[in-house]
Amino acid sequence: MRCPFCGHEDSQVKDSRPTEDGAAIRRRRQCEGCAARFTTFERIQLRDLTVIKSEGGGTKREAFDRDKLLRSVSIAARKRPIDAVMLEKLVSGIQRRLETTGETEVSSKRIGEMVMDGLKGLDSVAYIRFASVYRDFSEAKDFEDFAGSVEEVGRG
Repeated sequence: MRCPFCGHEDSQVKDSRPTEDGAAIRRRRQCEGCAARFTTFERIQLRDLTVIKSEGGGTKREAFDRDKLLRSVSIAARKRPIDAVMLEKLVSGIQRRLETTGETEVSSKRIGEMVMDGLKGLDSVAYIRFASVYRDFSEAKDFEDFAGSVEEVGRG
């Protein structure tokens, strides 16, 4: 593993343990060149996934990026009472479901719906925040209508 500080190619694993959700192995490493310590995460990847995005009448394909998904979910959940472990579990669950479908291509719309389903059960504010970007709300009325539908579901 290349050292992020000095670029040296060799490092020694000092400690390994599973993450709290059990979906990865956390490894503490020490560079053999500069002695700096850093952390890496090792995850199982069943298959390479390609995300299909619809953009301006065309389509764009890009590799599935788990970290990008986690960042967007974390932004929606910022300053909300949601533990980081819960967000990790949500993203790991989505990734696992996508990888076990047998398909190598998945639409960004499908991923967005999976995130919304997960956030709906965790926190209604994070759910609405994510939906506002995912569904491209352009006016305050869009928020009001969507929030109203979330309140009705919560009451029912």
